[in-house]
Amino acid sequence: MLMPKRVKRRKQHRGRMTGKVTKGNKIAYGEYALVAEGSAWVSSNQIEAARIAMTRFIKRGGQVWIDIFPHKPITKKPAETRMGSGKGSVEYWVAVVKPGRVLFEMAGVSEADAREAMRLAGYKLPIKTKFVKKENNNEGAEG
Repeated sequence: MLMPKRVKRRKQHRGRMTGKVTKGNKIAYGEYALVAEGSAWVSSNQIEAARIAMTRFIKRGGQVWIDIFPHKPITKKPAETRMGSGKGSVEYWVAVVKPGRVLFEMAGVSEADAREAMRLAGYKLPIKTKFVKKENNNEGAEG
């Protein structure tokens, strides 16, 4: 499971997920990518499940890059606990994903295989996604 090795502050505010993403919206490494169409918190378990779905389908051929990392800690208080007495302990870690963010990249496989692998990975994620190919002039993503 993905999580930071160490953090300066263990607990964070929830924050807001407004607007489109400005960084991480271009294909950097591979030929094909899975791009987010909505905004959500994607947990480390969901990222791992999507990665496994892709690598199983392409049978360890080609290469997969994960372009998101869960930096944000999500806290929870125990069940049946009274209000007050501080913030709960960290339960899991999430990546904040906004529309236009490249989630996964792939190279070294055919387009049909990449499309199917990304479709299977998209089912594991809590947001709507789309498959994109890298443009010939290396400018970024194309629908």
